[in-house]
Amino acid sequence: MMGEDKFDTSPEWVDGETKALEAPGDHRAELRLWLRLLTCSTLVESEIRRRLREEFDSTLPRFDLMAQLERAPDGMVLGEVSKRMMVSPGNITVLVERLTESGHISRTTLPTDRRVQIIALTPFGRAEFEKMAASHADWISDLFAGLPAKEGGVLMDELATLKRSIIASLARNS
Repeated sequence: MMGEDKFDTSPEWVDGETKALEAPGDHRAELRLWLRLLTCSTLVESEIRRRLREEFDSTLPRFDLMAQLERAPDGMVLGEVSKRMMVSPGNITVLVERLTESGHISRTTLPTDRRVQIIALTPFGRAEFEKMAASHADWISDLFAGLPAKEGGVLMDELATLKRSIIASLARNS
């Protein structure tokens, strides 16, 4: 059975990509590509979630919030964090509450507008994030170790082309 952050990699487990490959005539090439991207992304994300939980008693959303704050030494307005992370302000508020309680972040109000909250990593939070970020980089390197550097570069270029195509399509359809 597949858990929240763990993949069942037993032979009985079948992802959407594998099912599409069983009957390729039923699926266009773009759909098969999308399923391959989604499968890779899901495999990596699930493993990162598992390792964050087991090694740091943390979650991926907490890590992502701390990563945003690490890039903003003077802190950020809650609304800006919400936009950057592409999640609702309500979700950010819950994360902020938990990270404030644990001492990872501080929260202050803007002196000129008491409705605006600024959040920032505390020194403790910064030190903890640095440990998590170093491990995260190692985990990604480990997961991608089987991809030769040259092929990784080609893949980056091709994904950049795909990204531009998606952005252009979104612009045409908005």
